[in-house]
Amino acid sequence: MKEFSGLGELYNDIRKGDSVIDKKFKPVSLIFFISVFITCVVVTNIIGTKVMTLWGFDFTAGVITYALVFLCTDVIGEIWGKRIARYVVVLGFLGNLLMMGFVYLAIISPPAPYWVENQDAYANVLGNVKRIVIASMIAYLISQLHDVWAFDYWRKKTQGKRLWQRNILSTFTSQFIDTIVFIIAAFAGQIPAAQIFGMIVGQIIIKWILAILDTPIIIGVCKLLGKPIPKVPTYEVKKK
Repeated sequence: MKEFSGLGELYNDIRKGDSVIDKKFKPVSLIFFISVFITCVVVTNIIGTKVMTLWGFDFTAGVITYALVFLCTDVIGEIWGKRIARYVVVLGFLGNLLMMGFVYLAIISPPAPYWVENQDAYANVLGNVKRIVIASMIAYLISQLHDVWAFDYWRKKTQGKRLWQRNILSTFTSQFIDTIVFIIAAFAGQIPAAQIFGMIVGQIIIKWILAILDTPIIIGVCKLLGKPIPKVPTYEVKKK
């Protein structure tokens, strides 16, 4: 039950009106955001093969999960700094490589006799993931590294103030870059140019709307977590 004892302490701190979480909770918080980050990166590439239409705009199904990727990047960059945020971006890249390798192995593995009729559909859906992942990985590295840099740049310019402005400026430009690179690399030659342009416009609009909506969440989370930690948090070992 020791795992749950800290929750009571956290609740009491919040109830008393304390604005920050004690430092001993921050390593757990970092693990949580890294887990959400990598999960959303991998899931985005799997579900991104589907194109959706909403309010007249075309966009891939991975738009919503990818918005969480930027949210996690900005929170990690604000609390744990640029260096840790860049490490997390690299971890997400490695997660994509693993996913692509496992998907390929699953497709080429011989199916069971009673499952042969499903093999073509399975390969058709997941087989497209290969190009989606490659395009996404290129766009991901460019946009995420830019987002980490831009967020840190605006934090220095604003002297750590106006988090809402830093989040919007860094996310808007990064998502603009990500959308153009990804859509062209993933769908060029497969669908007409007019539809590609429509997808770019649609995704940018949806992503920017989500970026505005998640700004209060980022502000709330950063306020809850407290002041930034300049170095990687470590557990203290008490001497006996």
